[in-house]
Amino acid sequence: MTHALYVYASYGFAALITVAVTLWTWADGQARRRELAALEAAGIRRRSARAKDGE
Repeated sequence: MTHALYVYASYGFAALITVAVTLWTWADGQARRRELAALEAAGIRRRSARAKDGE
């Protein structure tokens, strides 16, 4: 029981970091999708996109 606080604090810290990294990754993905949509709306296409009708 003497190490219980250390163990619980370690698990709590690891869980907090895991949640923070997950949220950061999700938010960054959303930002990149918005950025890509804005670029495509402006007519800028990805190199990996297939050319349509002789573009």
